[in-house]
Amino acid sequence: MLKIRQIDFYLLIFCALVLNLRAQNDPLDIGSRLELFVDDHLIDQLNGDAIARMHHPIAREVVIRHDKPWEGSGSGYHSIFHDGEKYRMYYKSWQHTASSDSSNQHPLFCAYATSMDGIHWEKPNLGLYKFQGSKDNNIVFIRGMMDGVDADGGHPAVWKDERPDVPQDGRFKALLRSNGEPGLFAFKSPDGIHWTSMSQKPVITEGAFDSQNLAFWDPNIKAYRAYWRFFSEGTKDDIYAGIRGIRTAISDDLIHWRSIQDLDYFDAAEEQLNTNQIKPYFRAPHILLGFPARYIDRGWSHPMRSLPELVEREDRSAISPRYGTALTETLFMASRNGTHFKRWEEAFIRPGIERDGTWTYGDSYVAWQILETDSAIKGAPRELSIYASENYWKGQASALRRYTLRMDGFVSISASMKGGTLTTKPFSFSGLSLILNFATSAAGSIHVEILDESGKPLVGFGLEDCPPIFGDAIERMVTWSSEKRLDDLQGRLIRLRFTLRDADLFSFRFK
Repeated sequence: MLKIRQIDFYLLIFCALVLNLRAQNDPLDIGSRLELFVDDHLIDQLNGDAIARMHHPIAREVVIRHDKPWEGSGSGYHSIFHDGEKYRMYYKSWQHTASSDSSNQHPLFCAYATSMDGIHWEKPNLGLYKFQGSKDNNIVFIRGMMDGVDADGGHPAVWKDERPDVPQDGRFKALLRSNGEPGLFAFKSPDGIHWTSMSQKPVITEGAFDSQNLAFWDPNIKAYRAYWRFFSEGTKDDIYAGIRGIRTAISDDLIHWRSIQDLDYFDAAEEQLNTNQIKPYFRAPHILLGFPARYIDRGWSHPMRSLPELVEREDRSAISPRYGTALTETLFMASRNGTHFKRWEEAFIRPGIERDGTWTYGDSYVAWQILETDSAIKGAPRELSIYASENYWKGQASALRRYTLRMDGFVSISASMKGGTLTTKPFSFSGLSLILNFATSAAGSIHVEILDESGKPLVGFGLEDCPPIFGDAIERMVTWSSEKRLDDLQGRLIRLRFTLRDADLFSFRFK
């Protein structure tokens, strides 16, 4: 019986490898989708000085301080999303027990805020739950009994359900950690304020869950995906053994889950990952982007003692050594199937220049979901806003800082003045024009050639037919002096070859 099972196991592995190899060799059809360079999906060759370069968001203003009596230094795990004319924010509301000021201890809550621009936020009085005898607060979840289940409002993930046929009473969804047996509860709401539980028992139970555990509707598979915290060697008796990692599963109803898997990262080194922050990129939903928090305990050393607020660090370390010596920052990763991720090993958001409120365990945690917001520069195109925590477990208030990035600006194919080329894999497309998101210097340039499947330039679409493209634009149409049209190339396998000098290419699409 054991031998038969072993044969079946190896047969399954063989079939999976064959199917994966076949999928890799299938011709790519990108249609009119926006394509980014956050992975190697379309890249065949990079030559000369061309490299794939990850970009870092620019730090902007602090948009919210968690300074209300029911908030505090441990507030975090933000969920932020656009809903009609406004933006919504949900977050853990807590005074950390290891803070330098621990005089305002209270249970964990989930609080709520709104904004019209993603920068200026208000905390409405919801009148739902009492804090110190008053309902004059913005608490939307508590830690305790809610609609018949014992849930932990302090580990929230809240989102607007994008399933096309979602019922009105479930327009908003939330996952909350169980306050009893390990697991996650699913909640639904018609308005994002008043919530009901979807099950009297946890719907996901295989994991540790001491993090922000989330789910969303994935249009690519027409089902829900969930991503949550686990430990690599965790057992029923000790769920916190081993390395911090991310686990995923699929569901049709948020109640019954299947295809439970642990994420893998190709050739990236093993890391301790505290959160995942995964969601389809709204401009290219076939690509899932994640912003996990990397956890690393550097131990005591002279450099550690040189970091800000040494006395507070030593006080926290007296409670638990890692409270003083662990550090966190944000990574970046991307996937096209939800389980295999290209993860960049360099930090996406570093702790930043040393100052009070930084270089602490719990800082630089990115909020779940990125927003499209107006640029502060008059006349400039809209940009991406990304939010990250700071001032964690310091005093009476943690904070959330906004960072900005150009649209699609996570990774570019970049070359210096020495020049370099990117050649794509063969693919087919649909559209009448080729649109680039790019930036060059005043002296830099990009040229685009269209090649046949074998790599031979097509007549009228060669390097000499493409006038140099220069500037800095989110959308620029490519032209060829031959005035040849792309109509005749639709459905045919082609390649693109980009020649870059002092330039960055962020994305492209046919339109």
